[in-house]
Amino acid sequence: MNDWPDRRTGDRSERYGRGSASPQPEGARSMPHIQRRPAQPRTPQRPQVPPQSQGYDDRYQDGGYQDGGYGSNPEPGYDSGYNTGQVYGSGSGGRGGGGRRGGGDGGYVQGRPAPDWRRRIKLGALILVVAVLAVSISTYFWADSKLKREVDLSKVIERPESGDGTNYLIVGSDSREGMSAEEKKRLRTGSAEGKRTDSMMILHDGSNGPTLISLPRDSNVEIPTFVGSESGKKFQGTGRQVKLNAAYAEDGPELLVRTVEFNTGLHIDHYVEIGFGGFAKIVDAIGGVEMDIPKAFKDKKSGADFQAGKQTLNGEQSLAFVRTRYAFAGSDLDRTKNQQKFLAALASQTATPSTILNPFKLYPTMGAGLDTLIVDKDMSLWALGNMFFAMKGVTGGEGTSMNMPISGSVGGNLVWDKAKVKQLVQQLNNDEKVTVKGN
Repeated sequence: MNDWPDRRTGDRSERYGRGSASPQPEGARSMPHIQRRPAQPRTPQRPQVPPQSQGYDDRYQDGGYQDGGYGSNPEPGYDSGYNTGQVYGSGSGGRGGGGRRGGGDGGYVQGRPAPDWRRRIKLGALILVVAVLAVSISTYFWADSKLKREVDLSKVIERPESGDGTNYLIVGSDSREGMSAEEKKRLRTGSAEGKRTDSMMILHDGSNGPTLISLPRDSNVEIPTFVGSESGKKFQGTGRQVKLNAAYAEDGPELLVRTVEFNTGLHIDHYVEIGFGGFAKIVDAIGGVEMDIPKAFKDKKSGADFQAGKQTLNGEQSLAFVRTRYAFAGSDLDRTKNQQKFLAALASQTATPSTILNPFKLYPTMGAGLDTLIVDKDMSLWALGNMFFAMKGVTGGEGTSMNMPISGSVGGNLVWDKAKVKQLVQQLNNDEKVTVKGN
């Protein structure tokens, strides 16, 4: 049987080349012709790549695929059409067309793109800023709408020139407006009609720190020529001497400002007034005010009954504390000192992160204060905030607190020291450090 391919004939023992036994030269002999059928184009099939954990099948050896007809040593010149340098398929172990590089083996992993955290952080920060701005702006307009701008300082005539810094006239009135009968009884305010000034202070806010000056309500002053706030009628001054709080009782805030300016020569830029009820509500809204009372005192008229030492006063106790004067030897002068001390402590304890950053405390506090505040028509919420922080600065070591200098008394009224008052006003107008000492 002939086992040569393609009907090749001849003795299988014949050999060409080295070791041939034939006498004929090797170059003259003819090479048997082998006929091949044209190779059919083959479409290489993609082998199934086993999972990485199982290893490779033994069919893949030496770059060939035995079961598919390829040997480990294909004949020279035969193009199999299979590129052994290309690995087909996709998945975690190969290079696929639809994957992304991932993992530690340099492969591609199917899935969504990794989140862009830098972009997300920027977007989150932008949203937070917009939210804070929206809340701040809405809060500003809400608070601004609550201010009662009822005092018209344009009605005040013959005013002194403005100096450096800003001067606020702060008035605590005994107004019982909006208080129920039960509240009047609990706070011991009585039921008198109308309202009178219970305390008066000038707060100067300047570059040399704030200065808080109490004006005793029993101060002896002259009522100057003025124009009625309601009637518009001009009332000529006659040199009439009265207690300072009588000016407020006679024609309200406008005449009080006119009287203070006439007797001091200091220009008042803004007017702020708060009544009994609002004062107590503010204190309760912030959870009380801590005070250090150096000496125990008791007063039946105001309801005060305090022991010495540190203690937290609620709204009712705070009102009694600032109203008490009959328990002190200095009467109204000692009372004004307590008022300064308390108001500075109230401002200091209100302007804290625990209040400002807590909406459950901030909004009740602002609501309680703004609902009862009466200010001049030119007062802005910004100016009111500056006043508040200047008041806080009085206790922060940045400012000064004092009574108006007193030289004596006449008819039970306190007489101001005119020389010291003139020097004090000059220092305030020039925004200089205050060196004048009060009582």
